[in-house]
Amino acid sequence: MSEIRDILVEQVERLLADRTSPALLRAAEAGTWPEALWAEAEALGLPLAMVPEDQGGAGLGWADAAAVWHVLGRHAAPIPLGESMAAAALLSAAGIAAPAGFIGLGIGSEPVAWGRRASHLAVAPGGAVALHAPTGWQQGRGLIAREPADRPSLGPALTEGRLPAAHGPDAALLAGALLNAARIAGALEAVLDMTVDYANTRKQFGRAIGGFQAVQQLLARCAGEVAATAVAVTNAGRAADRRGLAGAEFEIASAKVVAGEAAGIAADIVHQVHAAIGFTDEHPLHLHTRRLWGWRDGAGPERLWASRIGTVALARGGSNLWADLTSRDEETAA
Repeated sequence: MSEIRDILVEQVERLLADRTSPALLRAAEAGTWPEALWAEAEALGLPLAMVPEDQGGAGLGWADAAAVWHVLGRHAAPIPLGESMAAAALLSAAGIAAPAGFIGLGIGSEPVAWGRRASHLAVAPGGAVALHAPTGWQQGRGLIAREPADRPSLGPALTEGRLPAAHGPDAALLAGALLNAARIAGALEAVLDMTVDYANTRKQFGRAIGGFQAVQQLLARCAGEVAATAVAVTNAGRAADRRGLAGAEFEIASAKVVAGEAAGIAADIVHQVHAAIGFTDEHPLHLHTRRLWGWRDGAGPERLWASRIGTVALARGGSNLWADLTSRDEETAA
């Protein structure tokens, strides 16, 4: 991990640990913009963290950003920081100066998280990038996570540019998939920690429920899903740094599939261990699991990414499958 990434991850961890609370998450779900939290994130330069240093950013790569997004997921951060970071990265890659403030990221027809608060919107169709100042927003909110998610009315682009070929025609979708996989990885850690703590304190029949073998087996399976997701996300971020977003489609798609499946398995387990209390308004567990389910569908559910992996594998043929799975990084290094 680079020194700058270490510093930023520590700053984000401290910021969210101090500022994020169940009350703040519930207020965001009710439509209240976390103004103070966003202002502190801006003061730390986080929205522009992926912009090159000579353009006023920190020059984070995709693996570095994924580490920051992991922390956002662990705290269920109610600000669209990841989207703004990815939008600024795509703009700068296309030679467009990223403006200050919250930049929304347009991913196909998906609504934009907190779009109503965005000063600008970046869209990246077919290898191009365009920066817009939306003329209006059709306001809504996520069906599961419940946070604001809005659809823009777009006028002419303020400026346009072309992405490097290594990012390909689906750059925004791939960036969004990596973002959501990383946030899922962080949220999985959080719900596992909550559940282990609950299992060690909740007593039945005179002993903590964590002492029962059936519960231990559930927690062990959940821990395995958490670890697998973290590894898949780390691998995807490194691949994107080496080969660009398009060149890392296999790794990003794999991370999104692993993360999505893990989100479903882990959410089932943690709610089973918590029983009914995990669904109550007073308990914070559902504030994370609902976001897990929302991020699972964001930037394409696992069936989309599994289909893309399968399509490429079939086109390449069975004789290439083993080499494609095992020698990608060696080929790049060569």
